[in-house]
Amino acid sequence: MDAFTAVLQGLPMTLLLTFAAFAIGIVGAVPLAVGLSAQNWLVRLLCRLFVDLVRGVPIIVWLFLLKFGIQIGTFKFNPVAAAIVGLGVVSIAYLAEIYRGGLQAVPRGQGEASDALGLSRSTTFYRVMVPQAFRVVSPSIATYLTGLLKDSSIASTIIVSEMVFQSQSFARQHPTVEGILPYVFVGVLYIVLSLPVAYISRRLDARMRKAIYV
Repeated sequence: MDAFTAVLQGLPMTLLLTFAAFAIGIVGAVPLAVGLSAQNWLVRLLCRLFVDLVRGVPIIVWLFLLKFGIQIGTFKFNPVAAAIVGLGVVSIAYLAEIYRGGLQAVPRGQGEASDALGLSRSTTFYRVMVPQAFRVVSPSIATYLTGLLKDSSIASTIIVSEMVFQSQSFARQHPTVEGILPYVFVGVLYIVLSLPVAYISRRLDARMRKAIYV
């Protein structure tokens, strides 16, 4: 019970990191995805460089850079803020690629039909393209959320007291077989938390396939 209690103490922080970073990614990826599909080659190039740079560097490196490498005057990231910002920026890059794929999956005829009806570009994008693209990418977004939940454990390396950090603390205090217990509980909790998201992902994928073939 002591081991389980130690793990539960880190559960709220794990959820905070996951959903805060996911919220940043969901919103921040929109303009980046638009930039990746822009007609201006310079805008596309800059957005592509950002996405490839962020995705090409391991998450743990970004967290260390934010926590220990950035200091402007008296400002310095605390561990929790560094973890949220780091995971959020990475989420922006990955979700932008997911959005871009969804936008490209929308048939080109949809845009041509909107032009023929005299719809503005903004109306075409938000009322025609985005709803169809979201239906395509929603399973991938749910799958990414599951991965982000597990990636939040990397925050333990910069002393954020989420579940893995609490497990490590307990294991150091109990250097016996008992020290393994919190890691078992952590694994079970990750599975329990991931199952609803995985179920939603499968349901969304099934609905999307049904909508395509019906």
